[in-house]
Amino acid sequence: MSTDVAEILEKSRELDRLRKEQEEVLLEINKMHKKLQATPEVVEKPGDNCLGKLKSLYIQAKELSENEVSVSHVLLNQLDALLPSGPPGQQRRRIEGNEQKRKRIKNDSDIPRLSPSMRNQLDNCASLKGEQVAARVTAENAEKDEWFVVKVIHFDREMKEFEVLDEEPGDDEEGGGQRKYKLPMSCIIPFPKRNDVSSVQEFPSGRHVLAVYPGTTALYKATVVSTPRKRKSDDYVLEFDDDEEDGALPQRHVPFYRVVPLPEGHRQ
Repeated sequence: MSTDVAEILEKSRELDRLRKEQEEVLLEINKMHKKLQATPEVVEKPGDNCLGKLKSLYIQAKELSENEVSVSHVLLNQLDALLPSGPPGQQRRRIEGNEQKRKRIKNDSDIPRLSPSMRNQLDNCASLKGEQVAARVTAENAEKDEWFVVKVIHFDREMKEFEVLDEEPGDDEEGGGQRKYKLPMSCIIPFPKRNDVSSVQEFPSGRHVLAVYPGTTALYKATVVSTPRKRKSDDYVLEFDDDEEDGALPQRHVPFYRVVPLPEGHRQ
């Protein structure tokens, strides 16, 4: 075996090793994403280093990706050196073709590759078509966010954007009738599945949540008084902010599938 061929095989093994390491790091990142989604309050605990670990994993993934591109370029140059030269005309076309190939590789490397967790997130968004979700719509010059129930019409994976329909706009909506909106992923929160109680995250007593106010399609900030598990029912008992009656906050019953986490930085 020639020295050149041995070097190519060595670089090929290095490329395989880098790709395997990337897969392992992406799996760890996916695990951290799931942990933070299931228990976001863990980052508030003293001594917790979840976010620091996640940052370290992202840095490692970036370095491995850059190393993979570098080794690929070296391997490509080694292969070019071993290819037969042929007549001058063929040699010129081969060089031009390889230059175009290198440009494509460079351009492809400039496009960020989706992690498994992001692909799963996009797949989950696409599966929401026809489902009702909680949507945030901020009116121009508004001082607060408005959240209400809408139906997903379409999800654009390229733009990462939802098209939704407000099926029951309020009486004060201009023009009346149903309205459509195009909203980014950050403005959409899926509701829990009413027929799959086992997978629902239960919010403990005292937790602030976003919930559909009884008899409406609007969502407001509320505090959990009692959970479905404690009451052995499908309803939360909630106290909504600014819902005072006779000097006290009445306790409202809301089905678990109409209660979602309170978004960070919520304004209402």
